[in-house]
Amino acid sequence: MGRRRKKLPIVEQVAVSSIGIKGKPIALIDGVVAYLDQGVPGDIVDLQLKRRKKGYFEAIVLRFHQYSEQRIPPFCQHFGDCGGCKWQNLPYGEQLKYKQKAVWTALEELHWAEPFEFRDILPSPSTQYYRNKLEYTFSNRRWLSQAEVEAGESVTHRNALGFHVRGRFDRVLDLKECYLQPEPSNAIRQSLRAFALEHDLEFYDPIAHTGLLRTLMIRTASTGEVMVVVVFAWDDRPTIESVLQHLITEFPQITALLYTINPKLNDTLFDLEMHRWHGSDYITEQLGDLKFRIGAKSFFQTNTEQAFHLYQQVADLAGLTGQETVYDLYTGTGTIANFVARQARQVIGIEFVAEAIEDARENARLNQIYNTRFFAGDMKEVLTPDFVAQQGEPDVLITDPPRAGMHPDVVEQILQIQPQRIVYVSCNPHTQGPDLKRLSDQYQLQIVQPVDMFPQTYHVENVALLEKRG
Repeated sequence: MGRRRKKLPIVEQVAVSSIGIKGKPIALIDGVVAYLDQGVPGDIVDLQLKRRKKGYFEAIVLRFHQYSEQRIPPFCQHFGDCGGCKWQNLPYGEQLKYKQKAVWTALEELHWAEPFEFRDILPSPSTQYYRNKLEYTFSNRRWLSQAEVEAGESVTHRNALGFHVRGRFDRVLDLKECYLQPEPSNAIRQSLRAFALEHDLEFYDPIAHTGLLRTLMIRTASTGEVMVVVVFAWDDRPTIESVLQHLITEFPQITALLYTINPKLNDTLFDLEMHRWHGSDYITEQLGDLKFRIGAKSFFQTNTEQAFHLYQQVADLAGLTGQETVYDLYTGTGTIANFVARQARQVIGIEFVAEAIEDARENARLNQIYNTRFFAGDMKEVLTPDFVAQQGEPDVLITDPPRAGMHPDVVEQILQIQPQRIVYVSCNPHTQGPDLKRLSDQYQLQIVQPVDMFPQTYHVENVALLEKRG
């Protein structure tokens, strides 16, 4: 006889009290934090405790007894199913409050001995249609809505072009309208989906790894230029040509139409060759009076309008007078390096991805900036005493690492180099905080400036200024 599974406990009439790590709603159960799958602070709910981990519960909401006065109607019909925009039911002012709190919590738990200036979060100028890049997935495993399931009717097809459903790599939500990227993003996606269905093209199967159409990337620029990249699973020349010809016929405003062949089991594009079908192989973005060429594989901040304000914050905190040598670690395509170059004597950018460094050099040439130098390689291997001796000791060091933060070896190398000021840009305050703490023996944390790059989500950017002691 099988072992009977223990019934999960239910807790009734619990108030959602706050929002915690990764934007998850919080309730307190006998003084223990419970992270919930949904809810807004002020909701009164019944919970089912799924599991208890070290110091907290995970729980699901079974029913709502009372809705919070803070709640607002979500503006997107896909809210709740789609994996993005999880905070649409929170007013933007409340979103900012919880993002500010998330940064403070990440730093406060490290017990700073000295006070620092903690500035109010910088709001995004736009809270809808703010992204300049989206990547959509073709799938023959469309997520069925609750209404479709309850209707019990036969489904004619399971093809979808959209985003993955929250927590499901094998299910894709067939998007009607997305409020993240300005037009012609929605129109291109809908037109390509209709063309594929009309011509009975095979959408990709993420389990069997079959089907021709894999992913669609759309980039839009403030200059009005548009890039479209279609990814196919194999080189079916007649079908590829028909798809691309359809796109350029329906959307002549596309300035860069590219495609690539991806037979791999993952969707990464960095190791694939891009093929230009129409127009250029890049688009041009503008930040202030600077122009940046963006290719299919280029990294560029996805909220262009707010990126300008973010980089202004970096430049202001760097305190440049025109006489400094600046190191820009994890420089990417050199956006920060080129942004601050006119206020410095010279800027040295370092980045692991060689193609990004080529973009950085091209962007410097495009803007007639001649006091930047860019180097490709693993940060902890490039940033050596010999490198510093050759390039000059930095007065200011700017670092903008990936979400995981800086490698401990890189932190040690910074401590040996000893720049006067460090400006640390992070998309993850929970990894930024420990890095700042490791630097705190030699550096004092002076200013913390949160920046909202991604409205309707829990993600928050943070900029910190450290100054060398004594």
